[in-house]
Formats: sequence, C-alpha cells, structure tokens
Amino acid sequence: MTDDAARARLVERAARSGAAVAEAGFRTDLAVEEKDGKTDVVTQADRDAQREVVSTIRNEFPEDAIVGEEDDELKEVPEEGPAWIIDPIDGTNNYVRGFSVWATSVAAVVDGEPVAAANILPALDDSYVADSEHVALNGDELAVSDVSDPERAVACPTIWWPRDRRDEYATACREVVERFGDMRRVGCAQAALGMVASGGLEATITNVDANPWDTVAGAHMVRQAGGTVTDLDGERWRHDSRGLVASNGAVHDEALAAAQAVEDVRLE
Repeated sequence: MTDDAARARLVERAARSGAAVAEAGFRTDLAVEEKDGKTDVVTQADRDAQREVVSTIRNEFPEDAIVGEEDDELKEVPEEGPAWIIDPIDGTNNYVRGFSVWATSVAAVVDGEPVAAANILPALDDSYVADSEHVALNGDELAVSDVSDPERAVACPTIWWPRDRRDEYATACREVVERFGDMRRVGCAQAALGMVASGGLEATITNVDANPWDTVAGAHMVRQAGGTVTDLDGERWRHDSRGLVASNGAVHDEALAAAQAVEDVRLE
C-alpha cells in the first residue's frame, strides 16, 4: 500500500475518533470561551477532539505536518510534503447551542493538494468521505445536482463575516435571494460544502479568506462529486485563495457574480 493510500484509509478513522470525543460532550453543560469575538467560541471539547485526532494520526504518520484550528498546531498548509488539516468541531456555535449541524473534519494533503478527506457529522449520523477518485455519503457515491436554472437553485452564504463586516454579510444574503430560488445558512462551512457535493445545495459562497480547516475537506468533496470550486477571480481554488465559490458547475457563473458583488462592498 502506498503512503497516499494509507492516508486515505486513515482519514476517516481519524475523523471518527475525534467526532466520538466531540459527540460525548454534545448537549451537555459546556464551558464556552470566546476567542476573537462574541461569536467566535471554543470549548474544551474542541481541544479534546483535536488531540484525539492528532493522536490517531501520529500513531501511523508521526512525521507528517499537522494543521489544526486549536492548540499549537500549524495554522498554514505547507507547500511541500504531506500534511493533515483538522477542524475538531466545525460549527462550534451550532454545537454549543445544541444544534445538530457540526462536523469533525480531517483532510490529508500532499504538496498542498488534498488526497483524501472525511467530514463526520455524528449528531446527524452522516459521514462524507472522499479519496483521490470518489466521494460518498454514508457509503453511497455522490454527484452534484443537475439544476441549471438559478431560479430553481438553492445557495448558501458561508464563513462568518466579522461584526465590522456585516454590510458584506447583508450583501451576500441579498445577492443570493435575488439571484437564486432560495437561500440556506447552516452555520458549518464543511456541512455546506458537503451539501453542494451531495446535491442538497447548488452553491455556497464567501469573500472571506477562509481558514484551511474550514474548507479544504469540503472543497475536495465538491470536486470529486463533479462540482466546481474557484476563488473570487474564477480561478481554481486553493487552500490559500481569496474567498471561495463552490457550486454544481451549472450555476457557477451566477454564484461567482454574487461573491464578486460582496467583495465589491468590501473594496468600497
């Protein structure tokens, strides 16, 4: 077995190990701490889940770089060599409110490009898993939706806008409701990307420079499901890109235009 194949086999197990730790604390009496704002929160469950994921990975790949939201792990993806990207609880605001849409996310990358990913949503009993060729939800292979009419499509603004950028958030919502048939906001970027991959959404957009642990796994899944993921210029999205526009491909031009309109507000 090659190292990449071994990483692909490990990614789901690592994500499940962290998700089990997080699920044990879900809907319990949690101590919630603020990080960079009143809506940017963290719990001990986040830290404990990340440590469990790291431990699982280190047992098989002790030398691989690890990028993680919590603790002292790297915060940027290395351009060379293998690395793991971890979000122990993506959607912590949902988690602390007892809202079931949150995920433990793990992606394996080599030279900055994903080779495998897993997003485990234990409160929903959903598991998105992708390798270098396929993506599946609960074992069933996924494909993006075939909706091509934006007025029949559903789109989601994702990645939280800071308090001093709420005019951009308002613009994102307006652009979506004016351009698309309906809007969702699920409060978990990895879940939103998974929904694009599975056909539950046609697009998700943001002009925020997103962290890799919020995006890499899900973006990989959208691509493996036949979708399109770009930056704000319409170029192929990477972990260090500006903004993120993910879609089923058929409505991508409309989604990209919506995201660009939000960015125009930022530049005013």
